[in-house]
Amino acid sequence: MSAVLPPRLRPLLRLSLMLSLSASPLFVSLSYAEDTTRRSYQVPAGSLSGALTRFAGLAGVNLSVDPALVSGRNSSGLTGEYAVEEGFARLLQGSGLQLQPMGEQAFMLVPVPEGSSLQLAPTSILATTDLASGDAYAGGQVARRGSQGLLGARDFMETPFSMTTYTQEAVKNQQASTLGDLIASDPSVRTTNPAGGRYEQFTIRGFSLFNSDVSYNGLYGVLPTYTIDMEMADRVDILKGPSQLINGISPRGSVGGGINVVPKRATDKDINSFTGTWASGSQAGGAVDIGRRFGEDNKFGIRFNGVKQAGDTEWDHQSVDREMAVLGLDFRGERLRLSTDIGRTERDTDAPQERVQVAANASVPSASDVRRNYAQSWSKASTNDTFGTFNGEFDLSDNVMLYGGVGARKSNHDFLRHAVSVSNNAGDFSVQPRDFTRDENVRTATAGVRSWFHSGPVSHEVNLAASHFYMDFENGGARYAAAPSNLYNPVQTPTPSRPTRFDSKVYTENTFSGLALSDTLGFFDDRLLLTLGARWQRVKVDDWTDNVKGATAYDEEKISPSGGVLFKATDTLSLYANYMEGLSQGKIAPSTSINEDEIFPPFISRQVEVGAKYDAGAFAVTAAVFRIKQPAYETNAGSRVFGPNGKRQNEGVELSLFGEPLKGLRLLGGVMYIDSELTHTTNGTFDGNRAPATPKYNVNLGAEWDVPTLEGLTLTSRGIYSSSQYLDQANVKQIDAWNRIDVGARYAFKVDDKHITLRANVENVADKRYWSSAGASDDSEPGLTLSTPRTYLLSATVDF
Repeated sequence: MSAVLPPRLRPLLRLSLMLSLSASPLFVSLSYAEDTTRRSYQVPAGSLSGALTRFAGLAGVNLSVDPALVSGRNSSGLTGEYAVEEGFARLLQGSGLQLQPMGEQAFMLVPVPEGSSLQLAPTSILATTDLASGDAYAGGQVARRGSQGLLGARDFMETPFSMTTYTQEAVKNQQASTLGDLIASDPSVRTTNPAGGRYEQFTIRGFSLFNSDVSYNGLYGVLPTYTIDMEMADRVDILKGPSQLINGISPRGSVGGGINVVPKRATDKDINSFTGTWASGSQAGGAVDIGRRFGEDNKFGIRFNGVKQAGDTEWDHQSVDREMAVLGLDFRGERLRLSTDIGRTERDTDAPQERVQVAANASVPSASDVRRNYAQSWSKASTNDTFGTFNGEFDLSDNVMLYGGVGARKSNHDFLRHAVSVSNNAGDFSVQPRDFTRDENVRTATAGVRSWFHSGPVSHEVNLAASHFYMDFENGGARYAAAPSNLYNPVQTPTPSRPTRFDSKVYTENTFSGLALSDTLGFFDDRLLLTLGARWQRVKVDDWTDNVKGATAYDEEKISPSGGVLFKATDTLSLYANYMEGLSQGKIAPSTSINEDEIFPPFISRQVEVGAKYDAGAFAVTAAVFRIKQPAYETNAGSRVFGPNGKRQNEGVELSLFGEPLKGLRLLGGVMYIDSELTHTTNGTFDGNRAPATPKYNVNLGAEWDVPTLEGLTLTSRGIYSSSQYLDQANVKQIDAWNRIDVGARYAFKVDDKHITLRANVENVADKRYWSSAGASDDSEPGLTLSTPRTYLLSATVDF
């Protein structure tokens, strides 16, 4: 779905500040371009003035522009091969402006005469993407632009936050079937639940992120609660730090960052793709991707993605059966843009693994000695999610846009599971079967207005948005008689048949409301961008146990200020800083505590961050220094009571690298360092200790190399490292540092008119067993996550 985008930084070359602020025509004098043939260009979306300036500079031509003609106008940018005039025509499409030659390699921008129409010259496009897809950066693994909720979509060089946007190409080449597979490339993000478990969960900058807090085209709570299939994603935006200003309060109150999944859209080129997959064990399946545009000017689009995969995994008696179907429809008119997405996912897992909890008097188990699946063969997880969204944008004028979206989800979850709590150094634990059901209903909506204008020499982008989120869910279940087992030598126990007791029915309603206002002010021809904003948030939670109103319900509200500043020091270097503050829903006591389902009051988190971004064209480097504060929670090892205990502060440094620094060599990775400290704990007992489940270092580096002697062949590799982590606030129990090496290859070729890509990846080549996570430091259910054994992935994609 197209979107009108915020102002582009406009580094007009050889232009004085006085001229830039005057009303007289601008004349950008640029070097003469000797090569007038088609060339490859990458011009990010943004203000029309900025897009034209960038293209003119890359093409080496002179362009005279009257500021009044382009003020408040925007361009969707371009990516592909163009001659000079056809590139300008693409950028000017729908603007009512056209190019007028003024001599050799010189042009002037003029209005289209009344009664005539602007014709778009035929193009040879290397990569056609819908505006929502963003322009792929060099190397194709990361997009230049990402969605920023209230602030719209922006180029990463114009964003006063730390953000990475992974493309559909990255998803395909990693053979990522779930969100957890994809985020393995990001050093700021880690998975904290077993790959063969009931659900996925992550940390960003050391703080928990649940699937419930992953947005879908900017709407929270719409995507499946437990596992998100990647075949539905056109791109994935990962924003680091509290994001309440731009996205509003999330259902589970994640503060370390946010993830947004952007749905696929039909492109101007027909899409017909089939992918067959196989994974070690006996996982086999297929995926289809079909897209069409039709109608006058291809205004209507339809995109369908379907998946079916089933079979055994590498673990004993474990199997996964998953199905996904997502249909996306869109309309792109001159001023009106609409889209809707309807999806259904089903996932059935036999013998899903759980995190391993460690009793107070037991040592951390040896991960290298865990060679069999400790989950019982009768345990299972069944999740079913049906969801849909509708989004729209309407341009009231060239500088005012209305936008909005609504979404809904209905989910039914049924688990037969057992906790794994090791009670001694021998690895013994008690299998206590539990039947657990959860039914969820979500309704969410957002609406806003965005306006661009100037007050003297200062540009403004003002955003006003309201949001509403409602979710109700009911938990129930039953308990069964316990039986002994062992982590190292699992014992098959009888299938549960007669409950020993039934759990209470717990019904909860969450209602979150918000109203946000922001203004991005541009100074010095938008080289300096200042974003100021605030969001009023109301959090209302009610709960009932067996139809009896709970005592821990609450209704609270707060105004959270945020702001960011970005300075484009040069055409290739941006410096930024931000302060973000947000209100989060209170934690809920987990099933492993004796005060299960108790709801705690909402809390406030705060982040300060400064950073720099360098765009060399072929590759980019970003750096950030940050500090995040929020309350700390724990389940007391002795009393088993869950609750707050002090505060935690994460101070860290991030360094990221992506792009194609050498022809045929692509890099993607980075380093994150975190100093996570506990303060104000009860009686100062744990003050100064490192927060649990937070490694000091995360390192990721992926590389792709196109073999020059065999066209179409690419070799890939990836290394992942995390340093040691503590399991408890006392810093007594600790897991070792770990590293993982993945390798792979792909071969792309053509048979007749069919494009075929074969992919082969091996994850955890050395087949190491290690604890990859100690949970999450602010998580209600701490526990050890066992690494995934060596896994082979094969796929063949046919595009026709």
